[in-house]
Amino acid sequence: MAGVFAEELRQVPDCHVTAIGSRDHDRAYAFAADHSLKTGDNHVKAHGSYLHLVHDPDVDVVYIATPHPQHKAIALAAIDAGKAVLVEKAFTATLAGAQEVVAAARARGVFAMEGMWMRFQPVVAALRDVIGSGRLGELIAVQGDLFSYRRFDPADRLFSPDLGGGAVLDLGPYIVSFAQMLLGDPVDVEVRGTTYLNGVDASASFLLTYPSGASSTLMCSLSAEGPGRMAVIGTRGWAEVHPRFHHPTRFTVHRQGVLDRDFDLMPMGRGYTHEIIEVNRCLTEGQKESPVMPLDDTLSVMTTLQQALEALGNPQMEAPLS
Repeated sequence: MAGVFAEELRQVPDCHVTAIGSRDHDRAYAFAADHSLKTGDNHVKAHGSYLHLVHDPDVDVVYIATPHPQHKAIALAAIDAGKAVLVEKAFTATLAGAQEVVAAARARGVFAMEGMWMRFQPVVAALRDVIGSGRLGELIAVQGDLFSYRRFDPADRLFSPDLGGGAVLDLGPYIVSFAQMLLGDPVDVEVRGTTYLNGVDASASFLLTYPSGASSTLMCSLSAEGPGRMAVIGTRGWAEVHPRFHHPTRFTVHRQGVLDRDFDLMPMGRGYTHEIIEVNRCLTEGQKESPVMPLDDTLSVMTTLQQALEALGNPQMEAPLS
């Protein structure tokens, strides 16, 4: 993710990679050298610790793409150093960790945002506009899934209980955040799923209900392949976000008595540029949170994910800064 993000950063005006941080200086240096080779930028510094990175005076924003349990400690160190943070999903490994980061950012007056690139995709932004126009009527349901088969390997981060492994934290943020974006905070959460032999969750099915009476049925899994689509259902019509919904290029609006309408919108680059542009805009305008991905939404999503982890018997721990 860090490599992809660094390349995408180059496509946004007034943005560039200033420094790379890792627990291992050799790895940081190799990353910086590889980035310089690809881009011709020979001014990227390599730091052999995250603390050195967050205290680098030339760094404005720290992008955190480590495994989930390490997010909290690095984010807190960056915030304490007065740096803005963009934290990859899942924002943290636990709800308590997310609450601590959000509280620190607000108390320090530092910009913080979850790197939920899905919300900034042109298709998703256009879908919000269609829903806001009332063309679908009152929303009553969101249905969707995100499957991504991976062969079980206990040495892989995706399946490690110590590194935040499992479908809930890797795929769950997308499906839950999509529903939360449109329906708000659920009042009831039911979760069923399966686990691997080491206790890490392999799949999870969510039934979420909301104050309006609307509901969402969502599923994610690392143990099967699937379409990766979303349907948004209203009293006057429905919209289908074509696969894969978390980085889509097309959605279709269906309404009774009206011809279907397709919306085709390509992202810039691989799609991460849009969240980078949002961070830049917020910092330029002095905003401490993004209205598209506010911290309260992140806390709501983490609340649901925490409930899912507990229901499936895969509680997580935050890692210390190292």
